[in-house]
Amino acid sequence: MIPHPARIASLVPSLTETLFELGLGASVVARTGYCIHPAAQVGAVPKVGGTKQVNLKKLARLAPTHVLLNRDENTLDTLAAVQAFESAPRILANHPLSPQDNYSIFQELGKVFGAQVAADALAKRFERELLAVQAHSWPQRRVLYLIWQDPWMTVARNTYISQTLALFGLHTFPSVTGKLVGASRYPAIPDLAACVHAQGIDAVLLSSEPYAFTPKDCDALQAQLGVPVHLVDGEMTSWYGSRAIAALPYLAQFVGALGKKAAQTSW
Repeated sequence: MIPHPARIASLVPSLTETLFELGLGASVVARTGYCIHPAAQVGAVPKVGGTKQVNLKKLARLAPTHVLLNRDENTLDTLAAVQAFESAPRILANHPLSPQDNYSIFQELGKVFGAQVAADALAKRFERELLAVQAHSWPQRRVLYLIWQDPWMTVARNTYISQTLALFGLHTFPSVTGKLVGASRYPAIPDLAACVHAQGIDAVLLSSEPYAFTPKDCDALQAQLGVPVHLVDGEMTSWYGSRAIAALPYLAQFVGALGKKAAQTSW
Protein backbone atom coordinates (compact mmCIF):
# COMPACT_ATOMS: atom_id res chain seq x y z
CA MET A 1 0.00 0.00 0.00
CA ILE A 2 1.12 3.58 -0.65
CA PRO A 3 1.15 6.23 2.07
CA HIS A 4 -2.03 8.30 2.04
CA PRO A 5 -1.91 10.69 0.44
CA ALA A 6 1.13 10.12 -1.79
CA ARG A 7 3.57 13.00 -2.12
CA ILE A 8 5.32 12.55 -5.45
CA ALA A 9 8.52 14.29 -6.51
CA SER A 10 9.07 13.87 -10.24
CA LEU A 11 12.56 14.71 -11.48
CA VAL A 12 11.69 13.59 -15.02
CA PRO A 13 9.73 15.89 -17.38
CA SER A 14 8.06 13.02 -19.24
CA LEU A 15 6.84 11.46 -16.02
CA THR A 16 5.58 14.72 -14.55
CA GLU A 17 3.37 15.18 -17.59
CA THR A 18 2.23 11.56 -17.36
CA LEU A 19 1.28 11.89 -13.69
CA PHE A 20 -1.07 14.74 -14.55
CA GLU A 21 -2.54 12.70 -17.41
CA LEU A 22 -3.24 9.95 -14.88
CA GLY A 23 -5.15 12.37 -12.66
CA LEU A 24 -2.39 12.44 -10.05
CA GLY A 25 -1.47 16.11 -10.35
CA ALA A 26 -2.67 16.94 -6.85
CA SER A 27 -0.13 14.45 -5.46
CA VAL A 28 2.88 16.00 -7.24
CA VAL A 29 4.76 18.12 -4.68
CA ALA A 30 8.06 18.69 -6.51
CA ARG A 31 9.37 18.93 -10.06
CA THR A 32 12.42 20.15 -11.96
CA GLY A 33 12.53 23.38 -13.91
CA TYR A 34 12.40 21.29 -17.09
CA CYS A 35 9.05 19.78 -16.11
CA ILE A 36 7.01 22.29 -18.09
CA HIS A 37 3.95 20.26 -19.09
CA PRO A 38 1.03 20.51 -18.62
CA ALA A 39 1.75 24.24 -18.64
CA ALA A 40 -1.60 25.29 -17.20
CA GLN A 41 -1.19 23.11 -14.12
CA VAL A 42 2.44 22.41 -13.44
CA GLY A 43 3.28 25.99 -12.47
CA ALA A 44 1.75 25.43 -9.04
CA VAL A 45 4.23 22.65 -8.26
CA PRO A 46 7.45 23.76 -6.48
CA LYS A 47 10.66 23.51 -8.54
CA VAL A 48 13.73 21.82 -7.06
CA GLY A 49 16.42 22.71 -9.60
CA GLY A 50 17.30 20.86 -12.79
CA THR A 51 17.32 17.20 -13.71
CA LYS A 52 21.06 16.91 -13.03
CA GLN A 53 21.46 19.68 -10.45
CA VAL A 54 18.72 19.00 -7.94
CA ASN A 55 18.29 21.21 -4.89
CA LEU A 56 18.38 18.29 -2.48
CA LYS A 57 17.73 20.33 0.65
CA LYS A 58 14.57 21.80 -0.81
CA LEU A 59 13.50 18.39 -2.08
CA ALA A 60 13.97 16.86 1.36
CA ARG A 61 11.95 19.65 2.99
CA LEU A 62 9.03 18.82 0.71
CA ALA A 63 8.99 15.33 2.29
CA PRO A 64 8.13 13.24 -0.76
CA THR A 65 6.87 9.70 -0.23
CA HIS A 66 7.95 8.80 -3.77
CA VAL A 67 10.70 10.16 -6.03
CA LEU A 68 10.66 9.45 -9.78
CA LEU A 69 14.03 9.25 -11.54
CA ASN A 70 15.43 8.32 -14.96
CA ARG A 71 18.89 6.86 -15.54
CA ASP A 72 19.66 9.11 -18.50
CA GLU A 73 18.30 12.36 -17.10
CA ASN A 74 19.30 12.13 -13.44
CA THR A 75 22.60 11.31 -11.77
CA LEU A 76 23.79 8.55 -9.50
CA ASP A 77 24.68 11.22 -6.93
CA THR A 78 21.05 12.33 -6.87
CA LEU A 79 19.91 8.75 -6.45
CA ALA A 80 22.31 8.19 -3.54
CA ALA A 81 21.30 11.43 -1.86
CA VAL A 82 17.58 10.65 -2.09
CA GLN A 83 18.21 7.16 -0.71
CA ALA A 84 19.82 8.83 2.31
CA PHE A 85 16.83 11.06 3.07
CA GLU A 86 15.56 10.65 6.61
CA SER A 87 12.02 10.29 5.26
CA ALA A 88 13.16 7.27 3.15
CA PRO A 89 10.96 7.89 0.08
CA ARG A 90 10.28 5.07 -2.34
CA ILE A 91 12.33 5.53 -5.50
CA LEU A 92 10.89 4.66 -8.90
CA ALA A 93 13.67 4.69 -11.50
CA ASN A 94 12.94 3.91 -15.13
CA HIS A 95 15.06 3.67 -18.26
CA PRO A 96 12.93 3.27 -21.40
CA LEU A 97 14.94 2.21 -24.44
CA SER A 98 12.12 1.77 -26.94
CA PRO A 99 8.54 2.97 -27.50
CA GLN A 100 7.24 -0.42 -26.31
CA ASP A 101 8.66 0.34 -22.86
CA ASN A 102 5.82 2.81 -22.38
CA TYR A 103 3.55 -0.10 -21.50
CA SER A 104 5.59 -0.92 -18.39
CA ILE A 105 5.72 2.75 -17.40
CA PHE A 106 1.92 3.05 -17.53
CA GLN A 107 1.55 -0.21 -15.63
CA GLU A 108 3.98 0.73 -12.86
CA LEU A 109 2.57 4.21 -12.26
CA GLY A 110 -0.99 2.92 -12.32
CA LYS A 111 -0.24 0.13 -9.87
CA VAL A 112 1.88 2.14 -7.43
CA PHE A 113 -0.43 5.14 -7.24
CA GLY A 114 -3.80 3.42 -7.50
CA ALA A 115 -4.55 4.80 -10.96
CA GLN A 116 -4.84 1.52 -12.85
CA VAL A 117 -7.99 2.45 -14.79
CA ALA A 118 -6.43 5.67 -16.08
CA ALA A 119 -3.16 3.87 -16.83
CA ASP A 120 -4.95 1.18 -18.81
CA ALA A 121 -6.73 3.88 -20.80
CA LEU A 122 -3.39 5.53 -21.67
CA ALA A 123 -1.95 2.17 -22.67
CA LYS A 124 -4.89 1.49 -25.01
CA ARG A 125 -4.57 4.91 -26.63
CA PHE A 126 -0.85 4.36 -27.11
CA GLU A 127 -1.43 0.90 -28.57
CA ARG A 128 -3.82 2.27 -31.19
CA GLU A 129 -1.25 4.79 -32.35
CA LEU A 130 1.59 2.26 -32.33
CA LEU A 131 -0.36 -0.29 -34.36
CA ALA A 132 -1.19 2.37 -36.93
CA VAL A 133 2.50 3.19 -37.32
CA GLN A 134 3.52 -0.46 -37.54
CA ALA A 135 0.87 -1.16 -40.20
CA HIS A 136 2.37 1.46 -42.52
CA SER A 137 5.19 0.76 -44.98
CA TRP A 138 7.77 3.46 -44.38
CA PRO A 139 10.64 4.29 -46.79
CA GLN A 140 13.99 3.40 -45.25
CA ARG A 141 16.34 6.34 -44.76
CA ARG A 142 19.66 6.96 -43.07
CA VAL A 143 19.57 10.05 -40.88
CA LEU A 144 21.91 11.95 -38.61
CA TYR A 145 19.98 13.16 -35.57
CA LEU A 146 21.81 15.99 -33.83
CA ILE A 147 21.11 16.98 -30.23
CA TRP A 148 24.04 19.39 -29.65
CA GLN A 149 26.72 21.46 -31.33
CA ASP A 150 30.26 22.40 -30.26
CA PRO A 151 30.73 19.49 -30.33
CA TRP A 152 28.16 17.96 -32.65
CA MET A 153 26.47 15.13 -30.79
CA THR A 154 24.04 12.44 -31.88
CA VAL A 155 22.35 9.35 -30.42
CA ALA A 156 23.31 5.68 -30.24
CA ARG A 157 20.99 3.03 -31.66
CA ASN A 158 19.85 1.76 -28.25
CA THR A 159 18.35 5.07 -27.15
CA TYR A 160 14.65 5.80 -26.94
CA ILE A 161 15.07 8.47 -29.62
CA SER A 162 16.74 6.15 -32.13
CA GLN A 163 14.29 3.32 -31.55
CA THR A 164 11.34 5.68 -31.95
CA LEU A 165 12.67 7.04 -35.24
CA ALA A 166 13.29 3.49 -36.48
CA LEU A 167 9.54 2.84 -36.29
CA PHE A 168 9.24 5.28 -39.20
CA GLY A 169 12.14 3.91 -41.26
CA LEU A 170 14.57 6.56 -40.03
CA HIS A 171 17.77 4.76 -39.04
CA THR A 172 20.20 6.88 -37.07
CA PHE A 173 23.91 7.08 -37.79
CA PRO A 174 26.24 5.88 -36.38
CA SER A 175 25.00 2.32 -36.07
CA VAL A 176 26.55 1.89 -32.63
CA THR A 177 25.10 0.64 -29.37
CA GLY A 178 26.04 2.69 -26.35
CA LYS A 179 26.30 1.50 -22.78
CA LEU A 180 23.14 1.58 -20.69
CA VAL A 181 24.20 4.90 -19.21
CA GLY A 182 26.89 7.45 -19.94
CA ALA A 183 28.49 9.40 -22.77
CA SER A 184 28.62 6.45 -25.19
CA ARG A 185 24.86 6.80 -25.63
CA TYR A 186 25.39 10.23 -27.19
CA PRO A 187 28.49 10.03 -29.41
CA ALA A 188 30.27 13.09 -30.77
CA ILE A 189 30.78 13.69 -34.50
CA PRO A 190 34.24 15.29 -34.93
CA ASP A 191 33.83 16.22 -38.63
CA LEU A 192 30.20 16.70 -39.55
CA ALA A 193 30.66 17.35 -43.27
CA ALA A 194 32.98 14.37 -43.74
CA CYS A 195 30.53 12.14 -41.87
CA VAL A 196 27.54 13.20 -43.95
CA HIS A 197 29.32 12.83 -47.27
CA ALA A 198 31.10 9.55 -46.48
CA GLN A 199 28.18 7.75 -44.87
CA GLY A 200 25.45 8.46 -47.41
CA ILE A 201 23.23 10.38 -45.01
CA ASP A 202 19.81 11.03 -46.56
CA ALA A 203 18.86 13.81 -44.14
CA VAL A 204 20.05 15.60 -41.03
CA LEU A 205 17.55 16.15 -38.23
CA LEU A 206 18.13 18.98 -35.76
CA SER A 207 16.34 18.48 -32.46
CA SER A 208 14.71 21.41 -30.68
CA GLU A 209 16.15 20.06 -27.41
CA PRO A 210 18.35 19.76 -25.44
CA TYR A 211 20.15 22.23 -27.75
CA ALA A 212 17.61 24.74 -29.05
CA PHE A 213 18.24 24.42 -32.79
CA THR A 214 16.19 26.80 -34.96
CA PRO A 215 15.03 27.00 -38.58
CA LYS A 216 17.96 29.35 -39.24
CA ASP A 217 20.33 26.58 -38.13
CA CYS A 218 18.65 24.26 -40.64
CA ASP A 219 19.13 26.71 -43.50
CA ALA A 220 22.77 27.36 -42.65
CA LEU A 221 23.65 23.70 -42.22
CA GLN A 222 21.83 22.64 -45.38
CA ALA A 223 23.80 25.19 -47.40
CA GLN A 224 27.01 23.87 -45.86
CA LEU A 225 26.32 20.15 -46.18
CA GLY A 226 24.28 19.95 -49.37
CA VAL A 227 21.75 17.50 -47.91
CA PRO A 228 18.25 18.13 -46.54
CA VAL A 229 18.27 19.44 -42.95
CA HIS A 230 15.03 19.50 -40.96
CA LEU A 231 14.03 20.77 -37.53
CA VAL A 232 12.18 18.21 -35.40
CA ASP A 233 10.35 18.68 -32.11
CA GLY A 234 12.65 17.07 -29.56
CA GLU A 235 9.82 16.55 -27.09
CA MET A 236 8.10 14.34 -29.66
CA THR A 237 11.15 12.16 -30.17
CA SER A 238 12.56 11.89 -26.65
CA TRP A 239 9.64 12.30 -24.22
CA TYR A 240 7.89 9.09 -23.28
CA GLY A 241 4.89 8.15 -21.18
CA SER A 242 1.72 10.01 -22.15
CA ARG A 243 3.63 12.21 -24.62
CA ALA A 244 4.27 9.16 -26.81
CA ILE A 245 0.56 9.03 -27.65
CA ALA A 246 0.76 12.40 -29.40
CA ALA A 247 4.33 11.82 -30.62
CA LEU A 248 3.52 8.91 -32.93
CA PRO A 249 0.99 10.76 -35.14
CA TYR A 250 3.24 13.84 -35.08
CA LEU A 251 6.17 11.79 -36.37
CA ALA A 252 3.99 10.07 -38.95
CA GLN A 253 3.08 13.49 -40.34
CA PHE A 254 6.68 14.70 -40.08
CA VAL A 255 8.07 11.70 -41.98
CA GLY A 256 5.30 11.93 -44.54
CA ALA A 257 6.31 15.54 -45.21
CA LEU A 258 9.93 14.43 -45.67
CA GLY A 259 8.80 12.11 -48.43
CA LYS A 260 6.87 14.86 -50.20
CA LYS A 261 9.83 17.23 -50.05
CA ALA A 262 12.11 14.54 -51.47
CA ALA A 263 9.69 13.91 -54.35
CA GLN A 264 9.51 17.64 -55.11
CA THR A 265 13.30 17.93 -55.37
CA SER A 266 13.96 14.73 -57.33
CA TRP A 267 14.34 14.58 -61.13
